Amino acid sequence: MNLDFTEEQEMLRTMARDLLQTECPKTLVRELEESDLGYSPELWKKMAELGWQGLTFPEEYGGTGMTFFELALLVEEMGRNILPGPFISTLVCGLTILEAGSEQQKREFLPKVAAGEMILTLALTEPSASWKPEHISVRAVASNEEYVINGTKLFVPDAHVADYLLVVARTEDSTRPEEGITVFLVDARSPGIQCEPQLTLGLDNKAEVVFKDVRVPKGNILGELNQGWKVVQIAMTKGTALKIAEMSGGCQASLEMANAFVKERVQYGRPIGTFQVIQHYLADVWGKTDRTTHIAWEICWKVGAGVATPFEVAAAKAWTNEAYKWVTERCVQCHGAIGTTRDHDMGLYYRRAKVAELDYGDTDSQMEVVAQQMGL
Repeated sequence: MNLDFTEEQEMLRTMARDLLQTECPKTLVRELEESDLGYSPELWKKMAELGWQGLTFPEEYGGTGMTFFELALLVEEMGRNILPGPFISTLVCGLTILEAGSEQQKREFLPKVAAGEMILTLALTEPSASWKPEHISVRAVASNEEYVINGTKLFVPDAHVADYLLVVARTEDSTRPEEGITVFLVDARSPGIQCEPQLTLGLDNKAEVVFKDVRVPKGNILGELNQGWKVVQIAMTKGTALKIAEMSGGCQASLEMANAFVKERVQYGRPIGTFQVIQHYLADVWGKTDRTTHIAWEICWKVGAGVATPFEVAAAKAWTNEAYKWVTERCVQCHGAIGTTRDHDMGLYYRRAKVAELDYGDTDSQMEVVAQQMGL
């Protein structure tokens, strides 16, 4: 992997950083946390005009044909600045449709996503809060040319603003849990869908979605009937990699914020950054952040190239989960009590680090995958 960025990649990073700092200041982040939508439609439109939502889609589907690694660099900048909204959830679904969808589905959904006219999200986890196939209990039963879906999904990101849900449901009982699962493209406005917000520490717009006799055309099956777990794995791999990139950006911003603060905060007649304990704190934070950044770049490059193994993806997410929490905890300590408040920017990253671990698999579940891949 060549870690030297191209001129185009550097321009993308610089443009994204400048735009987000200007258009999404922390005051807006706090406002969006309290808003009903949880994102800015005006900023969403500007992002679409810049081609961000269709960055990796082929031109024939309204995209710009850039690579997954370049998308990850963009998401990293979103993590640095904290961009609230459904960008990752939409792109994860869009990329899954691109890889697993029929030509008709690609032409129906991807141009709308690229134009910023459609928001998508993955409805996977259930009351078990597990990411494993054996815990999929939402049922879809065939009825003429439709399927009828019943059950409950929890912690569905951005479901309250989604136009379509990628719903993972069990369509057939099997001795192998990964078999008999099907993914459906479900119109979020379908009769029988109820969406209730679930308040999290990160105020990141998760929802409980209840399906009661929701009818979906058979043509809305994504991938093959009863073979949907392969589609889920595509979404999980893409989503995990993008979340790692976002968390890496958060580590970078936290380090920069703490480094600037300890140079300005004076105690006992001198900046607190001159005290050895603070110096060691930030030296360790730098090391953890630098390692996390390179892990993020490597795994996103591998995912984009199609060579990432389940072992590598799980190991990268497990590391990043713990690194982001550790980095923000140390940076909060450098700030003192003010770092834990809602009024200080450091607290925004600290809370997000806690909830980001759970997205696309917490540390325990990722470690279990690593152990299994080791043959244990």
